[in-house]
Amino acid sequence: MLKGLLNLFLQSNCPLCQRSTYDELCQYCARQLQSCHHKDPSCLWQDPIPIFGWGVYGGTLKRAIAVMKYENQPQMARPLGQLLGEAWLLNSPNRDKRLVVVPIPLHASKQKQRGYNQAALIAQSFCQTTGQKLKLNGLERVRETKAQFGLSASERENNLVEAFAVGPELRDRRLDAPVLLVDDIYTTGATAFAAVQTLRQRGIAVLGLAAVATAVKDNHTKKSWASHP
Repeated sequence: MLKGLLNLFLQSNCPLCQRSTYDELCQYCARQLQSCHHKDPSCLWQDPIPIFGWGVYGGTLKRAIAVMKYENQPQMARPLGQLLGEAWLLNSPNRDKRLVVVPIPLHASKQKQRGYNQAALIAQSFCQTTGQKLKLNGLERVRETKAQFGLSASERENNLVEAFAVGPELRDRRLDAPVLLVDDIYTTGATAFAAVQTLRQRGIAVLGLAAVATAVKDNHTKKSWASHP
């Protein structure tokens, strides 16, 4: 009887499908999520900005990110960050290197509206998994921007001009390790480029960006973005 009551209290609903589960995700959704995993998470690990991506942005992974961001389910960041961290430990070309992990920030007004920054929560879980050092306020978003969705490539870049600044945790400090940026999604690269440029202009070395999902499946699209002046 006691065991039955304990199971009742431990049971919750899967945030993706609302099935009852004792884990963060039900077994069905966990399997579907794993099917989104990149065969080669480091396939975009090349200059000018090396990108490490856990999965392809689509299917259950796309649903999980949407639930996390728009349906007030911040707890989804923990398993997503853990998956990214485990993949980093297994597949990263720089997995033995000491890093400073910095999440891509939201503007203060956007974070207040949402209640949390999903990239920061993912970065926390990533660092718990990998043991890397976390600097939650390494970057600041100082200019409120339009949503990137629906904008052309040039509009995305213009939208992010001077959007970031070096945050208080990195300002006027000498780092003994390069920065690894963390975000939920990597799409055209405009956000990553703006963030990396902000840090490098202050003499801060950036190793690359780790994202839970990438909308870019191979090097061709990334090369076409990187080739413009």
